Amino acid sequence: MSLAESQAQEADVGAISASIRNILDRQKAAHIKEGPLSAERRIEWLDRSIALVVDNQKEICEALASDFGHRSHEQTLLTDVMGTLGPLKHAKKHLRDWMKPEKRKVQFPLGLLGARARVEYQPLGTVGVISPWNFPINLTFAPLAGIFAAGNRAMIKPSEFTPATSELMARMFRSAFDETEVAVITGGPAVGQAFSGQPFDHLIFTGATSIAYHVMRAAAEHLVPLTLELGGKSPVIVSHSAKIDETAAKIMTGKTLNAGQICLAPDYVFVPEGKVNEFVSEATKSVTKMFPTIKDNPDYTSIVNQRHYDRLNGYLADAKAKGATIVEINPANEDFSQQQAHKIPPTIVLNATDDMKVMQDEIFGPVLPVKSYRDVSEVLGYINGHDRPLGLYYFGEDANEERRVLDHTTSGGVTVNDVIMHVSMEDLPFGGVGPSGMGSYHGVDGFRTFSHKKAIYTQSKAKMVVELFRAPYGPKVRKMLASQIKK
Repeated sequence: MSLAESQAQEADVGAISASIRNILDRQKAAHIKEGPLSAERRIEWLDRSIALVVDNQKEICEALASDFGHRSHEQTLLTDVMGTLGPLKHAKKHLRDWMKPEKRKVQFPLGLLGARARVEYQPLGTVGVISPWNFPINLTFAPLAGIFAAGNRAMIKPSEFTPATSELMARMFRSAFDETEVAVITGGPAVGQAFSGQPFDHLIFTGATSIAYHVMRAAAEHLVPLTLELGGKSPVIVSHSAKIDETAAKIMTGKTLNAGQICLAPDYVFVPEGKVNEFVSEATKSVTKMFPTIKDNPDYTSIVNQRHYDRLNGYLADAKAKGATIVEINPANEDFSQQQAHKIPPTIVLNATDDMKVMQDEIFGPVLPVKSYRDVSEVLGYINGHDRPLGLYYFGEDANEERRVLDHTTSGGVTVNDVIMHVSMEDLPFGGVGPSGMGSYHGVDGFRTFSHKKAIYTQSKAKMVVELFRAPYGPKVRKMLASQIKK
């Protein structure tokens, strides 16, 4: 890039940033003017959001199908419509209880003398939301459940990779909210750069770890607190005690949902030595039952664009060149070299090694490496030798081994005897750890993430409390100190 081009790009980002800042300033002014939103007002905003999703469900399905080239309408209704209504309705049901002040203990003897302590949850103001392309409706509205429950306003930057859905969301929110309540800012990387550098009261980013570095760096300019929902390589441990047929079916269900384009998708699987062939056979049976054909099957979703399609095929070519065995599960033996969409059949990579790209990067597609092991200690060593993942999955009936896995691994969350499902539990916190994210939301945890936890102490009226801490210090103070400073 030339100096002139660089200066022009900086000027563009500056102009965009000023426009976004204008909206943010108006939201902050409205927040201060109105004061903390009542429970009724928060519920009203949640009701508006629920109505938007329900009333626009057909348009949501069509927009996502357009953005992906092909996306199952039923899958969209499951994940981006029904899956979005759950968090909104849960917040609506519980927010009055969440808003109640929490009583806290007061140190002896102040409590006996009438001092009181409590925590109140105060709205932050305006929360920025950067949402991704893989579940753009769900991963915009689900954070809003906590944001609105906590009494905040929101500014949203949806992904440029799903432009039809992003424009639909902009229209949806304009129809139901004033820009001082909710604003949607669409656009590409320059808009994203300008957006992430704004002085929000909190910023939640859902997306790739590689982009999170830039978001965190930009947010640091204003010390904006962050929630980062990232991803990583979520491992699956198949125990010697697991039922291989049931296990393979559940893993392949999770791996083919949205064609594996899920931050919590099972990324690679550890299978006991001697059971790999059985696992492959049962995985093939499961996929065949779900998708007897794939190329024109309306239930099977495409890869979102050419870049990601090429990336995934590049992983397979690299793995094959380095000695892996590639097992394509293609029940009808269809030719995918010529197709309107970017569909890739579910593909298992056997003999995967760490020098292969498929074992280095988050896959985010219907490609599943399988590694064999003898003892679970090998598995724990491997997992602990890599970045902490967003999810971890254990299949088996050995309670002692399950406890060992839970105690000796660290991940954002865990599902036992299934995959992904912990994210659907609204009363569990959802978040990563280390490179897979920081902070969490969902349910009461989302309410608390998007609130300021204000400590309030009310002093006792007893005269002796004031005298206790005021000079000149005398025998009474020395006696009190001697009674407290001891082992």
